[in-house]
Amino acid sequence: MRQDSASQQLATDPAWTAIFFAWLLSCVATLGALFLSEVVKIPPCSLCWYQRIFMFPLAILLPLGLFPFDRRVLRYTLPLAIIGWLIAAFHLLLMYGVVPATLQPCTQGVPCTEVQIEWLGFVTIPLLSLLSFSVIIALLFRAHYRVNK
Repeated sequence: MRQDSASQQLATDPAWTAIFFAWLLSCVATLGALFLSEVVKIPPCSLCWYQRIFMFPLAILLPLGLFPFDRRVLRYTLPLAIIGWLIAAFHLLLMYGVVPATLQPCTQGVPCTEVQIEWLGFVTIPLLSLLSFSVIIALLFRAHYRVNK
């Protein structure tokens, strides 16, 4: 009976719920990136690879903090998400021409400024990455402030 009440308490804990949804979003982003590169055969540019380097570990680390619930997971996942967000923001600014092309890190392979997918006239892969990192960061901050209350 004790275990049932503990699991019910976790399910209603706002910090646990925020970390859980951050994990779900990181899994969707990871599976989406793998789908686009392995099934649709869209080759990722260098900046996309760097964004993956910071997104993929989130799909592994976040559930480690859920079962059993460990609030310290925020220490490891929040820096990954923030660095990934910065790379995604730089990539998006590069695509829109705000950042000069001379700063482009993609010198070989797929150019970072190339728009490979554009849904609804404005939704690109770097925009999806930036939105994913933004929501994950917001959820992790929510969990952090819920933990410290």
